[in-house]
Amino acid sequence: MTDLHVLRVFCASGDTGGNRLGVILDGDRIPGEPDRQEVARELGFSETVFVDDLSDAVLDIYTPSTRLPFAGHPLVGTAWLLRREVHALELLRPAAGEVATRQEGELSWISSPPSWATGRRTQQFESPAEIDALPTPPPGEGWLYAWAWADADAGKIRARGFPRRGDGIVEDEATGAAAITLTGELKQDLLIRQGIGSEIFTRYVDTETVELGGRVVLDEVRGI
Repeated sequence: MTDLHVLRVFCASGDTGGNRLGVILDGDRIPGEPDRQEVARELGFSETVFVDDLSDAVLDIYTPSTRLPFAGHPLVGTAWLLRREVHALELLRPAAGEVATRQEGELSWISSPPSWATGRRTQQFESPAEIDALPTPPPGEGWLYAWAWADADAGKIRARGFPRRGDGIVEDEATGAAAITLTGELKQDLLIRQGIGSEIFTRYVDTETVELGGRVVLDEVRGI
């Protein structure tokens, strides 16, 4: 038996929306990739995080079907939770490498190279209405991040994310890695409204660094 913290990451103001995330702070209680993959599959969140070292923030990230070296919403959420439950950290350590993090007001931030956010294709549509009208999921294969300008001058975007990997996650409510990818392509700061009611903030620093931020709330702690 261990505790599972269930968060919502990238909430809108008023703590609405957000993508659910499972975090197990004592990850060493579930050692080994096969067991962790099974736990992630049973939980059914878009991602589940196992924290292997609280002091150094060594993390292991899983979808219901695969292990990820890097993912945005798990890192933003885990950074917030570690500050709340353990202590403030400047770095997180997923498999991809060191990820800087900070808290700025109500937003939890990470920064990473856009090259770490791989495997997600972006596709621009003409209007937010077209995004809203897409079937769940759209036809095709591979991870699709569908987006349209809501207000180009203000950097506001409407987006939806479709993993299309056959593991039960037909639409991702809020997707940090895809937001990093899009910010790197557009080379500008963005405010992204994704899914039913989530908000993702990004800042374009340079070709090697994009910052990703959002609000995080704790929904529950339960035993597994």
